[in-house]
Amino acid sequence: MLSWSLTFLVIAIIAAVLGFSGIAGTAAGIAKILFVVFLIIWIISMVLGRKAP
Repeated sequence: MLSWSLTFLVIAIIAAVLGFSGIAGTAAGIAKILFVVFLIIWIISMVLGRKAP
């Protein structure tokens, strides 16, 4: 999941440098959403993984 968000972030940066504002905005938005989803899943897995047996 993190690799997908980084991929879309790189696409957004490249598109912004080349001047494709619509594609850059869309890719940046997808990257933000995927990163937040990744963080939520990571936090949940950390909390559930720390339960004492």
